[in-house]
Amino acid sequence: MMKLKLLIFILLLIFSSNIFSQELSRRASFEASISWPDGNIPGAIIKEINKDSPLLKSGIQSGDIILQINGELVCSPDKWSDQLYALRGNIRTNLLIKRNQKVWEVDVMLNPLKREFHENIDTYYTHFTSDYGIKQRVIITKPNKTSDKLPGLLLLQGLSCSSIEKYTERGSNWSRVINDIVEKTGMVVLRVEKPGVGDSEGNCSETDFLTELNGYKKAAALLKSLSYVDSNNVIIYGASMGSALAPLIANEFNYKAIISDGVFFKTWFEHMLEIERRIRQMSGDDESTIAQKMNEVFIPLYYGMLIEKKSYEEIITENPLLAEHNYHSPKHMYGRPLSYYQQLQKYDLANAWEEIKVPVKIMRGTNDWIMSDFDNDMIINVLERNGHKNHELYRYKGLDHWNTVHPSPKNSFEGKTGEWQEDISGIIIRWAKELVDNPN
Repeated sequence: MMKLKLLIFILLLIFSSNIFSQELSRRASFEASISWPDGNIPGAIIKEINKDSPLLKSGIQSGDIILQINGELVCSPDKWSDQLYALRGNIRTNLLIKRNQKVWEVDVMLNPLKREFHENIDTYYTHFTSDYGIKQRVIITKPNKTSDKLPGLLLLQGLSCSSIEKYTERGSNWSRVINDIVEKTGMVVLRVEKPGVGDSEGNCSETDFLTELNGYKKAAALLKSLSYVDSNNVIIYGASMGSALAPLIANEFNYKAIISDGVFFKTWFEHMLEIERRIRQMSGDDESTIAQKMNEVFIPLYYGMLIEKKSYEEIITENPLLAEHNYHSPKHMYGRPLSYYQQLQKYDLANAWEEIKVPVKIMRGTNDWIMSDFDNDMIINVLERNGHKNHELYRYKGLDHWNTVHPSPKNSFEGKTGEWQEDISGIIIRWAKELVDNPN
């Protein structure tokens, strides 16, 4: 009887994780270092090519310029990440290449990226189709030493169009956090790629907030439905934008607890005004100059975009003097469409904190210049006012928004090399084990 149960369990694993795998083709890379297009002159310059890259075999050299990929002009920084994520392995990719004054087309067969591998961890690549008709890549990891139902953890990422996958070439501190959560919690961990990221269909640079949120909700339901997950023992870890969405998901899907890392609480309009003030301070402006720029530049700029729902292009056409201080592209901000932020501005994220009943853990980096410190205190005040008993706010000394320790916020702002500390992910792992029943 036990053998039959084990066989059924294995078949369920195979069914839930692999049956749809072939419906999403595997992403590829150029296996080269390439500069981003500057948005002015078409093309991305190839700086260095890996020795085994298919580019070399096709006669492409360092210093060549990629003008088009599959007939699409390489020009916009906002579109560049979409173009890279759209590359697929074992499928011919057509490139228009420029070298000096010579321009020619070449077809390149790129290699698919290797999938994640973790010792003693089963890694499954599957997908779901969102309510918007987009097939999104799902990565599920599970300790392979047991057939018992395990606690689950949904990992929600931040704002940027970057992959949630821990692939071999990725060496950032954020990828270390992902890797440690997968390998050291003893839990089933589920991640979902945004539309247009990783193997997912779509275009991240054109994906709005509601479309992205729908994918996270699909992922939350999927994790609880897995046959090898204890559906009453599932928590969320959210980083940056994901940390603000964590209570919303927890409330809707009856999750057991949340961990928020790098959270914000105020509206996005308030957030952008605060971050601009911090940037001006770290850039050396005196307070009088900062007040003037807030009144004359940043309040009109973000009010026009977030409240009046205009593009930066429209705002600057109406007020050309703003152009000097606007560093966003005409219809995007931080690589996302303006509709993303306009929907986010209207969405009542604060209400989720008002309604949260389950345990809450919040980590705040003291040198995080992206998010405001007081937002964390605001959340704690809301929880305490509503009689919430099980919550903790931990301020990690020196930590910035990108999982790196710096001597000051300005040091992080200036892109200086910071320090990795094992406790950055260690605290998250300890919290995760405390918040679930019988973790391995």
